[in-house]
Amino acid sequence: MALPVEIPDGRLVDLLGKAIRNRSFTVGLCITLAILAAAILSFAWTPYDVTALVIADKQQPPSLLHWFGTDHFGRDIASMIMVGARNSIAVALVAVGIGMGIGVPLGCLAAARGGVIDEALMRLNDLVFAFPALLSAVMITAVFGPGAVNAIIAIGIFNIPVFARVARAGALALWPREFILAARAAGKGKALITVEHILPNMVTLLMVQGTIQFALGILAEAGLSYVGLGTQPPMPSWGRMLFDAQTRMATAPWMAIFPGMAIAVTVLGLNLLGDGIADVLDPKLRRRR
Repeated sequence: MALPVEIPDGRLVDLLGKAIRNRSFTVGLCITLAILAAAILSFAWTPYDVTALVIADKQQPPSLLHWFGTDHFGRDIASMIMVGARNSIAVALVAVGIGMGIGVPLGCLAAARGGVIDEALMRLNDLVFAFPALLSAVMITAVFGPGAVNAIIAIGIFNIPVFARVARAGALALWPREFILAARAAGKGKALITVEHILPNMVTLLMVQGTIQFALGILAEAGLSYVGLGTQPPMPSWGRMLFDAQTRMATAPWMAIFPGMAIAVTVLGLNLLGDGIADVLDPKLRRRR
């Protein structure tokens, strides 16, 4: 986990140069941008219509006409991966936004107030953290039915205690610092200090944790779709594609290989990006390496 770090003014160009020279950051950024580009492009164009069923072309191997082959309904797998990318990214992005938007203020509040409030919030966090995203999704879908929105809610709820713990740990490390003590001596309240000093100095910590949770969110969405609780047909999902391929590994292995590679490459890119951000923005980590 990266430690909170102050970024002095005028260092933007220097940090940009270090980021470009950092292989983990560069490779991770390129992979992430490529996946994002494919997802954005799918709104305007895909090689084939992902909802069109062409039974005559079912389970065709990869070729010039179908780069990644076709599935058991004759749908183009490359097109489905492109559309599935935007669904996975959208679910993970909103879920991480929910977790960060609620968890970070709760963590900062716990660190600032301490005592009974800190203890109560952390025990509530432990209670929420005891229910993984899959179990939360099962409970939510039992009431409201399966779907992408309910998957977002389930993953978002799971992310709240993660960001709350990270924000609390980062804030507790900052409160004894000299510049915080100076701000308190100047008469600033805890809320103003949190906004003006604590949060800006946790940007690195939250960025790194955000990329990690984003990758985990994509995995969680794929897992929920695999068991039928995430994105529903006819909209493609990487997890649903793997579910459809599990009984066809012997006859059409490409149905599982390419969606699996899409998930693995996306998660790898996000993890490399997070490591690169930590390397670039954390001076202590750079010195150790």
